[in-house]
Amino acid sequence: MSTTANKAASNAATAASAADVTPTEHPDLEQQHEQNAALQAHFQPHVSVDEIEQVFHLKRAQPLLQVFTALFHGGFESVLVRLLVLRELANDTTTSAFSRADINTRLAYLLPESLETVLTRLRSNQLLAWDAQQGVYRVTPMARNVLSAIDSLLAPAQEEDHAEMGFLLSQVAGAQAIGGVTVEQLQHLLGRLVDLTEEFRDAIASGSEFRLRESQAKWHTACDWVEKGSEILRAITSDENADHATHRAAQAIGRAQSALLNMQGMFSRALNQIERQRVHLGQSGLSTTDIKRWLLAHEDLASLADEAIDQPVKPLFITPAEMIDVAETELLTERVSAVAGGLPSGTDAPTTINDTPAMAKELDDWLARLSDFATLNNFPSIAAESPKEIPAHESLLPASFAVASYRASLLPLLGDVSEASLQGATAELARLPITFNPTDTMVQLPDLEVAAMTLASLSLDLESGKADE
Repeated sequence: MSTTANKAASNAATAASAADVTPTEHPDLEQQHEQNAALQAHFQPHVSVDEIEQVFHLKRAQPLLQVFTALFHGGFESVLVRLLVLRELANDTTTSAFSRADINTRLAYLLPESLETVLTRLRSNQLLAWDAQQGVYRVTPMARNVLSAIDSLLAPAQEEDHAEMGFLLSQVAGAQAIGGVTVEQLQHLLGRLVDLTEEFRDAIASGSEFRLRESQAKWHTACDWVEKGSEILRAITSDENADHATHRAAQAIGRAQSALLNMQGMFSRALNQIERQRVHLGQSGLSTTDIKRWLLAHEDLASLADEAIDQPVKPLFITPAEMIDVAETELLTERVSAVAGGLPSGTDAPTTINDTPAMAKELDDWLARLSDFATLNNFPSIAAESPKEIPAHESLLPASFAVASYRASLLPLLGDVSEASLQGATAELARLPITFNPTDTMVQLPDLEVAAMTLASLSLDLESGKADE
């Protein structure tokens, strides 16, 4: 009877003890449940937070993320003071422990209240460790890692990295050096390369010369980083210990770099197209680009109108009595029924002579001549045994030296795929089924304007199918 009573009393005491311990001795568990519930409130009801892989990785890094929250929470002034205090203490390599007197001496330019607030925040978030026995502060390893990451992020910005690839590439290079490169680091670098490629394509499609010049300068900076990163990528792809995902990400970066490097031709063609369409202001030699560049150099465009235009009309305010007198005078005055003189007679515009050679007409004539060759007409040197090839000088002459030079400068456009995709006379020239075959030798010519010319030939492209039309 007593044994049964003792067991019952023991079980009741254990249950009561467990009931008392759950809410009081596990506050961290209760806080974790509250955090999970608050996080779940941001997601769809049918989605569990624990099922998302990225959430798991971020929650596992919660201590480190809380350190960044402690540093960067609040206004910029508070963030600057925290980083200043932490960097001052971490940069001192003469000692690893700092007494409060040492900190006050080193940071004497700060107010005591502000310094105390910063030290308390850094200590409560494990950025500074307080040794109560010795009465000194120590910079924690986590704080040094955070400062190193911030410094590596600030270094490329100080060097004016317009392509913004220096930090990402340095992370990949450092990880590769210690054998710890991750797929996420490679994907960040790949994403930046894709962003740059899209940005450059948009600049080329815009047709703006200033945007093209700016993007081309950024492209040169990106190519410098690509050259530095090629060796790193070769090391990653040749590493036998790297997994399949790492190899695949490195190969994707290589393809993105190739696409980025191949954009030089696109920049050149777009700028050449703009150069051909440039509008010049009379015979001054100035173009609209020069005018725009000059205007952009002035911060205050309104100041250019100073002393250039008259002041606007200033109204004069008068009393009602004077207004009535003026109105009566105007009403009683006899109006002239017709305006004397009328409109002036029109004159013809002065005739001007354009001294500029009509190169457009020359291009059209030469294009018609080459089209005749494409149909095997009007070239005397076409022989029966070789009916589809002629010397290049027969297509250029007879003509003056200037016209022959102009025609010769257009010969490399024959068969140019990029030029053929455009519009205009040069595009029609590029689409002709003719191939230009130059050599390194010179040939003497019995011509009054051109004494000698590079030996070359023009041949029909039989595979294009246009020669038969």
